Parts: sequence; C-alpha cells; structure tokens
Amino acid sequence: MPTLVAGTATTIALGLLIGNAQLPVPAMTGQAGQFLAGHLITLAPAILILFGTGRGDLTAESVSARPIVRWDLSLAVTTAAASLLTATLFRAIWPTDITVVLGRNIAGYIGIALVLLPFLGHRAAGAALAVVPLLCAAVGWGPGGHPEPWAWLLHPGDSVPALTLALGTLAAGITATLTRPPLDLSAMR
Repeated sequence: MPTLVAGTATTIALGLLIGNAQLPVPAMTGQAGQFLAGHLITLAPAILILFGTGRGDLTAESVSARPIVRWDLSLAVTTAAASLLTATLFRAIWPTDITVVLGRNIAGYIGIALVLLPFLGHRAAGAALAVVPLLCAAVGWGPGGHPEPWAWLLHPGDSVPALTLALGTLAAGITATLTRPPLDLSAMR
C-alpha cells in the first residue's frame, strides 16, 4: 500500500508539473491529435495495483477465509476515488484540464485493470493494459485530429462522455472482479 500511495501521488505530481506536454505519436487513422504525457503516466497506479495483486499464491488466497479479492478491490476503488477527488480539488485550485485528465485516466485505467485481471492474471493484464494508450494513440483519432468517442483517455478534461466512459469502465471492472472467480494460474503450469 505505501508503494501504491507514493506511486499515485508521484503520478499526479508529475502530471501537474509536466502539464500539457505532448508526446509525438503517429496516428494510423484520421489525423494525429494531442497525445499528452498525462495519457501515458496515469498507467502507473493501475500497474502498481496489478503488481500488488500478484504478490502471493492465488490458489491459496482463493480458498482462504479472508476476503483477499474484496480487499484488493477495495484498495483499487479507493485509489480511483482518491485520484478523482484529488483531481477535483486541484481543478478548484489550478484551473487546467490536465488535473481532470489525470484523475479520470487513473480511474479508467484501474477499471481496465480490474476487467482484465480475472481473465488474464496480473502479469498478462499489466502487459495488455500497457497496450491501451498506444492503441488509442495510433487509431483513436478521427478527422481533424479529434479523438474518437470510444477513445476516452484522449479527450480533453471537460469531456463529460469521456468521464462517463472512464467511470463505466471502472464499474465494469468492479463487476468483473466481484462476479468472476480469480484465474487459476496453477492449472497453466
């Protein structure tokens, strides 16, 4: 947990310091738009959550009396909520779009991580999660350099549909985590 707190705080601090710094990424469709460093660095908290969930023997944890999956889920949801709250507070102090983009994207990436985790396990989910911003950067741009509606992480901070999609992704991740049993990696050995 200390690593997750430090990683999330560092991500938000770096995002605020870097601001609207753009990364040069070619687009395969449409016209390239603004791919901000904040679109990429916000992966860190979700990757740290995935790393933390893979800390022990999943087979032993799945039969333990302690609700490990629910604790992990609570930590993930708390991190997402804290990121959104921090983004809201910083938006009041520092009125730039990057504050909202950071909170929204952290919550959305955590949602994607929670969706992938029960199906792929923590290592493969981390690799798949890292592909998401690159895929969005490559094919998420429409005509005129505007993000496609589905590429929520590329939208500006004032985009209500992007926030709705990010929160929907988080809700889907919560549902997947609560309804799907953890992947049995011992059967794959």
